[in-house]
Amino acid sequence: MEIELTDLWLPIVVSGVVIHILSTLAWMVLPHHKGDWGKLSDEDGFMNSVRDLSIKPGNYMFPYHQSKEEMNSPKFQKKWDEGPKGTIILFDTVNMGKNILCTISFFFVASFCLAYLCTMADLTRESDFMAVFRFVGTAGILTYCAAGIPNSIWFKHKIGMNILDGIAYALATAAIFGWLWPSS
Repeated sequence: MEIELTDLWLPIVVSGVVIHILSTLAWMVLPHHKGDWGKLSDEDGFMNSVRDLSIKPGNYMFPYHQSKEEMNSPKFQKKWDEGPKGTIILFDTVNMGKNILCTISFFFVASFCLAYLCTMADLTRESDFMAVFRFVGTAGILTYCAAGIPNSIWFKHKIGMNILDGIAYALATAAIFGWLWPSS
């Protein structure tokens, strides 16, 4: 018997909540993200300099260019060669409630999309745990892992631990879908 999206509301909700909890534990309790960020050698001097510049919150790249012509100019190339070069993100006041709501919303949307993929696959009400687990796990790894890799390549974000988190989220989602899969 064919599976409908409405049949999968329970695994969507449970996996969204569980993955949010796993994500919270990964970042707040487990030690594996401690090395993702480093301390500047003169943090106070850097912070005072940035504060004195009154830069608005946002994402910045330095040196910055607005066009290919500017990027190829001798002035820009000199700045690039002399360095430093990098990116910086300046935050406004952090709204933890909003960030938590947006994060859990992401996990619900991801679970919803995985459920939707299940309705398009050869999965039926008669599908066994391993068939559901393999499908949702594979799609889940793509969902939770793949998108961050280009950012890591281009902007030098450390991604190794994020990939491990993504695999854990995918496998937990797959297990929940397999466990709560509606049968005939």
